[in-house]
Amino acid sequence: MISKQHPYRIILSGGGTGGHIYPAIAIADELKSRFPNAKFLFVGAKDRMEMEKVPQAGYEIEGLWISGIQRKLTLRNLAFPFKLISSLWRSRQIIKAFKPDVAIGTGGFASGPLLQMATAKKVPSLIQEQNSFPGITNKLLGKKVDKICVAYEGLERFFPKEKLVLTGNPIRKDLLDLAEKTADAKDAFTLKPNKQILLVLGGSLGSRRINQLIENELVFLETNNIQMIWQCGKLYYEEYKKHNALEHVEVFPFLNRMDLAYAAADVIISRAGASSVSELCVVGKPVIFIPSPNVAEDHQSKNAMAIASKDAAIMIKESELDANFKAQFSEVIASSERRQHLSKNIKKLALANATNDIADVVEKLLGNHLPSSQTEETNRL
Repeated sequence: MISKQHPYRIILSGGGTGGHIYPAIAIADELKSRFPNAKFLFVGAKDRMEMEKVPQAGYEIEGLWISGIQRKLTLRNLAFPFKLISSLWRSRQIIKAFKPDVAIGTGGFASGPLLQMATAKKVPSLIQEQNSFPGITNKLLGKKVDKICVAYEGLERFFPKEKLVLTGNPIRKDLLDLAEKTADAKDAFTLKPNKQILLVLGGSLGSRRINQLIENELVFLETNNIQMIWQCGKLYYEEYKKHNALEHVEVFPFLNRMDLAYAAADVIISRAGASSVSELCVVGKPVIFIPSPNVAEDHQSKNAMAIASKDAAIMIKESELDANFKAQFSEVIASSERRQHLSKNIKKLALANATNDIADVVEKLLGNHLPSSQTEETNRL
């Protein structure tokens, strides 16, 4: 029987982007609340944002020398085999030293080597597949791990059906009661009560194409009586902060209170990363997805299409923005009935209890295996 007081050792790997890091942290936080004596260790890529974000969340992290393969021909790809061998060796050392009772992967460069070594050592393992179309690494890992927590139906095309658990992607708990935050949201931004609010999100680093679109359409948006909360990204803030001089625009490098931004919004323009899509389903506002075409397996387009095909959001490809944006945006902003229809449909797709459900799967894995300390004691007898 599983003991809530046992000092379980839990290793997690996920990083490269916030979409991999924050779900891993959310899972760790939930498990920590259930097992207060547990010990946690994250494994990430040495030069990526997890090396900063994970310690800020209060967890230890080890770094691997690893990166992905570039989609275009580049000299950097020549180093990949050496990085992979190095990361597999380092992952083996980390697992041997830490002796985890369970291993959890949420995607990202470091997740593959870590889970590969964990499964080789018979550590109970699971991956949390965030996208509607999995990448090569998780397809391979799916054959070896014990459980696969997914956010979309139909993934038995890629994984063993008996391993799949439909949980959704972990989301921030502060997004669950947005209706109660509307007044605070209005106070947090310089907003006028007689104008609709457009929230523009291009990811934590920003999207050049979305930023270019918004800048080109500032007059169009003002003509349509739109005011805007615009997260342009840290990489682009110096270029776009000049638009703060406009009465109907507020530009931010990064929004620390996403809950207030979501609560304030009437319509949202967003990339279609897996975590963003899951959050937006819970938020339940009308969404226009502009998926990034520059990601592995074109998974953002597939994520967005999975929602748009249910008439729960609008998807516009980057290549079609010049031709279609004004018409499609005007259709949404002009019709309250259309906005309500999109909101109703996207809310139906929300899986708000994902973090708890994933932790339940982890708990079952722990319950089915002796903790590492008990295994060592048994071996000595």
